[in-house]
Amino acid sequence: MVKLQRVNRPKTQRGKRALKEREPKLIENPRSLLCIRGNKTNNTMKILLRNLHLLKSPHSIMYQRKNLDIYPFDNTSKLEWYCQKSDCSLFAYVIHSKKRPNNLVLARLHNYLVLDMFEFELNQQTFRSFDDFKCVKFAAGNKPCLIFHGELFDNEADYKRLKCFFTDFFRGETHMKEIDLNGIEHVITFTIDSQTKVLSIRVYRIELKKSGHRVPRIELNEIGPHIDLTVRRTKLASDDFYKKTLKQPAAIKQKKVKNVSTDELGTKMGRIHMEKQDFNQLQTRKMKGLKRHATKDNNEQSSEKRKKIDSN
Repeated sequence: MVKLQRVNRPKTQRGKRALKEREPKLIENPRSLLCIRGNKTNNTMKILLRNLHLLKSPHSIMYQRKNLDIYPFDNTSKLEWYCQKSDCSLFAYVIHSKKRPNNLVLARLHNYLVLDMFEFELNQQTFRSFDDFKCVKFAAGNKPCLIFHGELFDNEADYKRLKCFFTDFFRGETHMKEIDLNGIEHVITFTIDSQTKVLSIRVYRIELKKSGHRVPRIELNEIGPHIDLTVRRTKLASDDFYKKTLKQPAAIKQKKVKNVSTDELGTKMGRIHMEKQDFNQLQTRKMKGLKRHATKDNNEQSSEKRKKIDSN
């Protein structure tokens, strides 16, 4: 006999609401981050993990206990189970060992399966945390402005996927129709050196100053964290799996309107199809000069004048 898997149904209203919140939706919730640390971690990696947790809050969950025997590039089943348990589609895992010191692993999931995973080495000498910058921070939950510098983000396939990953990591809410420019309080910049391939991540606070004009003067003040990373290993999804994640439900797709197009500036252009017009029946302004018999009379008068001239 085949043993059927038992389905545990919720017994309380709170459990029903929790399961309903996890059901597939046309517009998904913001991606949540799960912060996990391994068995051996130093104080620097703990501070880095806490800073990532603060950057993603309130859409972030942090586990405080150590987790044994987790090797993301060998087996991701345990991390996928943790993400499914906490309803998170992103995870950050830190560990420090002799073989891989100051190791940071970032990944995103699709349907609780690892899609893309990147392993970085943190430069401990240049790292500075939130607490090292004594200044005003930003409000939790605000959408940041993302800026990418470097040719590798546009030329190499791995770094193109890395750019897509960080955009997905920090984008937050996706179904917002309007954005108040005064609500954009911070900027996150990603700069990569084409020679050393060091990824520099900086966070700045936007301050609007008086300029004497309608447009204010913008100043950027660094608020931390100050992170320099080097890519160690990558594990990218296959082309088929990646295309599957890009599919959109039919209810979200905009229906194509015939003979209507939009140019690069956002101007809507329309094409109108009309029947062939008969210009002889076109209604015009009634003028003597436009009458047909007027041309005949003028021709008759000119011919009579010619005859008189010839007779003389």
